[in-house]
This record gives sequence, C-alpha cells and structure tokens, in this order.
Amino acid sequence: MITSHLYEGDEDISQPGHARHWAEPPQTLLRRLLLKVDSVLLGKQDTIKQTLTALLAGGHVLLEDVPGVGKTMLAGAFARAVGGEFKRIQFTSDMLPADVIGGVVLDARTSELAYRPGPIMANVVLADEINRASSRTQSALLEAMEERRVTIEGKTRRLPVPFMLIATQNPLSLEGTSSLPEAQLDRFMMKISIGYPGVEHEQRMLEQYADGKRMEPERLRPVVAVQEWLQMQAEARQVHVHPALMRYMVAIGEATRRSPDVLLGLSPRALRDWLRASQAHAYIEGRGYAIPDDVLTVSETALAHRIVLRAGSPRQSGSAAALIRRVTRETPFPKEAAAGSGRGRRL
Repeated sequence: MITSHLYEGDEDISQPGHARHWAEPPQTLLRRLLLKVDSVLLGKQDTIKQTLTALLAGGHVLLEDVPGVGKTMLAGAFARAVGGEFKRIQFTSDMLPADVIGGVVLDARTSELAYRPGPIMANVVLADEINRASSRTQSALLEAMEERRVTIEGKTRRLPVPFMLIATQNPLSLEGTSSLPEAQLDRFMMKISIGYPGVEHEQRMLEQYADGKRMEPERLRPVVAVQEWLQMQAEARQVHVHPALMRYMVAIGEATRRSPDVLLGLSPRALRDWLRASQAHAYIEGRGYAIPDDVLTVSETALAHRIVLRAGSPRQSGSAAALIRRVTRETPFPKEAAAGSGRGRRL
C-alpha cells in the first residue's frame, strides 16, 4: 500500500523532473487494463472505459443498477487490475461509522487507547450496497471522499495514496434501500449504470461457466503498478484544456442553476470533476489536449446525478440525464474551442 507519507515526501512524481521513463506508452497499459476488466465483465466496454476515466481522474465511482448485472464484479476487477491494497465494505442497516473509518480501542497489552484502522484505510475500497446503510454511517465517508482523511477522537489521519472509492447501490425501488444525501452524491465523480448484457455476451458468459473457464475478479493480477498509476494520474492532470472549453463548462453550470426545471443545479465541485474527467478521457485517447468530444463524452455520467429536478415543473423533461443532454446540445461551443483545443502536445 502506498501511503500519503511516501507520496507527499520530498519527491513529487507530478513534477516533470520526476516523471518516470515509460518502457511502453501508458495508453498501452490502459488498453491492457481495459481488456483485462472486459474479460470479466463481457460486452460492457463503454461502461468499463467510463469507470477507468473517473478513477484515472482521481475521482470516485457510483455504480447503480438492479442486482445481478455485475456491479460488484466490475468494482472488484478494477480494484485488482490497478493494484495496491484492496478492501471491501459490505454495507448493512446496522453498520456504525466506526465499522468504516475505524475507532479508538483499549490495547490489552499496553492498557492504552490505540487506533484500530477501518477498511477505509486502503488504496481501492469497494463500498458494496452503500445505500443500505443509515445516513449516519454514510456521512462517515464525506470527509474521506473529499479530503482523503478521517478524523477520530479529534485526531486527523490521512488515507493512503492513491485512494479510490467504488460504490455500488441498488435502485431505490428495492426493499431496504435509502437515498444518498446530496452532499455525498456530489462527491462521486461519476454515476454509472451497467445494464443487462447483450444476448451474444450473455451466452458467452454461460458457456464460460459451463466449461469451467470463467475468469473471476479475484484471479486477476495487477496490470499496472501503483507508482505507474500515480504517474498516469499526474500526467492526466497536465492535459491542456483551452479556456474556451472551460467557458463552455461554466455556461452549462449556469444553465442548470437558472433552469426552472431544476431545484439544485451543478456545484463548482461538479464542474471541477467534469474538467478532470475530460482531461483523463483525452489522456486515455493519447492526446495531451482536450477536445469538445472529451467534454461531451463524460458530461452525462459526471453531471446528471448531481442535479435535483423540481417536482411538478411543466417543462420537466423526465430525468436529470435528459436535462443534461438537452442543455449541452442547446449551449453552443465558443468558436475558438475547436480551433484552440489542439495546441497542447500529443502524448
């Protein structure tokens, strides 16, 4: 496990002078990682790429769908393909905050109070069925997700670096679920739905089970080392974004806040995460600069879950995702956005 102490020491791998020499292009490693996860979750390349984009951008991912479509499988496959220390938290209605972030206990050997780390102290954390926990337990994740730290008994402890949270939840219509608070939803960079597999891929999955050749997530080996992952995250944040593209993002944020259909519009954090996701998408494509397609590709999964629609609005379009699609379509890109996007370097 890479700790924050190691990452935040005298050497900063995000600085050009400390950039590692790649034996092969990092995009080759990322494609290999995508293929590895695709061998577990068949026929969901777009979903896998969106998840990779969010994690590469340093964000957290919320996977929401009906039971049995592979949410936990996808999260576990990514956790093992990226490497580092992996912990899983199975959320239940009786879980307490200390079960997540740890707590202070009496050490029988020394008769002193000592900190017992919780499962949140890992590089990749799978929060399974997160919306089955109480709001009190869910709130224990707020500081960890944004500040990458936890505070226990007045003492702050840094989380390991990198820290990535992949959460799964069932739709609210299912028994025993409750909605996540808006403050927590806003801390997820992307909310992604997997959906049912196609007929061809579902048949292939059954054939793999029948032949005993099914690849399970726990059998995967890391594709990239943790230090390589940290370096790729640092390089993704250096992707050039033209000011015109950023003006377009701000215009989208303003449009959601002023819309009569919206009760709660996009926050500044939402726009920051949208920017980071756009940079990461460009990096995966091998470009050192973002283009409008990068911005639009990640817009729905990065923004829709952060919007609260106004009930009973006569112009309500039915869903937050539909509203995002409409606003991004109706808001024109500045003319210099396309012309100026390619000024950065090619990776």
